[in-house]
Amino acid sequence: MPEESLPGIEQAFGVLRQFTRSRGSSSRAMEFCELCSAGLNPDHPHMVELSTRRILCACDACAMLFDGMEKSRYKRVSRNAQYLANFEMNDGQWENLLIPINMAFFFRSSTEDRMIALYPSPAGAVESLLPLEAWIDIAENNPILRGLQPDIEALLVNRVGHAHGLSKADYFIVPIDECYKLVGIIRTNWKGLSGGSEVWSEIGRFFAELKGKSEIVSGGPHA
Repeated sequence: MPEESLPGIEQAFGVLRQFTRSRGSSSRAMEFCELCSAGLNPDHPHMVELSTRRILCACDACAMLFDGMEKSRYKRVSRNAQYLANFEMNDGQWENLLIPINMAFFFRSSTEDRMIALYPSPAGAVESLLPLEAWIDIAENNPILRGLQPDIEALLVNRVGHAHGLSKADYFIVPIDECYKLVGIIRTNWKGLSGGSEVWSEIGRFFAELKGKSEIVSGGPHA
């Protein structure tokens, strides 16, 4: 299956290193807006550079400047997260997407005018060939995907527990930087062939926290 590394992924990890720093750390290096060099608060906005998919830290003023601007080099990343309680996807539909693991995220690229499928790996985010017919089948059954904002929002799928018969699959619409946060967690904490207990603990923590701050919506055929 054709695969390629996500363009700009090394830069994205550099920007998002704060996501994987020790929770017990009492100090944090000062961060600066990558557009104007102003100092940043910990809870600052992010921008996405459309041509490279690179995530940048931004101050409120710069983020507001590009918010909603058409034909801009950058887009402000959404901050809204939704848990899709009744999202409809069966095992056959998932297999038709040709994702080699049970975790992935999907977003529409405005510059390429297509849906992009990426999955996290110990080496970073990997792009997978997304069969158009398979995606259309899922999108038609879940009208909420029609409102997915290009470049800045993604459908995030976690079917790991489902694949092992431990829990049901989880589906979210999230800001794109949350997806890169997950990739950073996996890349930073993965050990050996299976990942080790630490990485799976961190993955579980990530999804529990994400679900806790997400708005619960129907998301399925009757949304």
